[in-house]
Amino acid sequence: MGVGGQQTEAADVFSWEEVQKHRSRNDRWLVISRKVYNISQWAKRHPGGSHVIGHYAGEDATEAFTAFHPDQKFVQKFLKPLLIGELAATEPSQDGNKNAAIIQDFETLRTQALAWMMVWYWGTSWTLTLLCAVMLATSQAQAGWLQHDFGHLSVFKKSKWNHLVHKFVIGHLKGAAASWWNHLHYNHHAKPNVLSKDPDVNMSGVFVLGSVQPVEYGMKKIKHMPYNHQHQYFFLLGPPLLVPVVFNLQNLNVMISRRNWVDLAWYLSFYIRYFSCYVPLYGVFGAVALNLFVRFLESHWFVWVTQMNHLPMNIDHEKNRDWVTMQLQATCNIEKSFFNDWFSGHLNFQIEHHLFPRMPRHNYHLVAPRVRALCDKHGISYQMKTLWRGMTDVVSSLKTSGDLWLDAYLHK
Repeated sequence: MGVGGQQTEAADVFSWEEVQKHRSRNDRWLVISRKVYNISQWAKRHPGGSHVIGHYAGEDATEAFTAFHPDQKFVQKFLKPLLIGELAATEPSQDGNKNAAIIQDFETLRTQALAWMMVWYWGTSWTLTLLCAVMLATSQAQAGWLQHDFGHLSVFKKSKWNHLVHKFVIGHLKGAAASWWNHLHYNHHAKPNVLSKDPDVNMSGVFVLGSVQPVEYGMKKIKHMPYNHQHQYFFLLGPPLLVPVVFNLQNLNVMISRRNWVDLAWYLSFYIRYFSCYVPLYGVFGAVALNLFVRFLESHWFVWVTQMNHLPMNIDHEKNRDWVTMQLQATCNIEKSFFNDWFSGHLNFQIEHHLFPRMPRHNYHLVAPRVRALCDKHGISYQMKTLWRGMTDVVSSLKTSGDLWLDAYLHK
């Protein structure tokens, strides 16, 4: 579906109400990836016919556009002159009663399908295999943010629908167990960065975190690892192993020990689908290796996004603080940008997510100014960082904790 119209000098922002006014025979606008295009004149010259493009006048045509146009780069030269603006930031990406959750699910499925079709059609060279792995890792990471939405009951009004789709997304699309995620993640939200209560800061003696735990370990002469070097071995034991090894073993343990056969069935459906697609192309060993490499890439993505919001923050034993203070001392935000929002699944607004865990992610930036005003009023620190600063703070906080451990170990 091509497009057309007139381009304004400066792009404007529009509401869906305004876009939907332009759906007559001689006045047609449509939306593709939140960009608003005037196709009134172009519709008559559309290679696929004026009717097919006219069907989407006043609507979001993103999915149809993607489905019908394999060469996106080529079509862009027709789109550019027709751009008149974009949807306002407060507007949803879909119009009317379109189900955003289904569209996100489908986008994940399409990315996985494209990765498989690419190596099936063009072969399994190292270059294409690497590209396939990157595409699969991207779809896994984005499916991770999507299952997070369902797990927090923030998509459907009825909890049972959120739980049902959550099992499908985390089980069939990601190969993990909803029960495992619920147990860990709800505990994390209830007591973030509280030692012995938040499972996300339970490092099983591999790392020491914050300023309290390292000193306690040092004074007790606990040395499971050379913690003064943890900021270095983090790159070997942290991002590379968390998803492919640690999470996988935890999932299997939870499903089998608790006899959660429904989650196990969803988990197995992921691997049946995966190996059915990739064993014919790579053989059993190659398919296993590809899956591990995809998990390796996904793990790096997951670790950096999740840890930069919490690891550099206050980590301590239970202090019985109020809800707002507890969440703010354990959490920081990463600056808003199109890339940051996409890369982190809007979890760069971690403060707002922790304060309102059932709030749909696209509303975080709307409530953020009010949260900051509340923090200013009560003298609570509201931390906002760049993406780079958030990542470097992970490493520097590990080094600081390691140095505290070494000092206590040697001198106390």
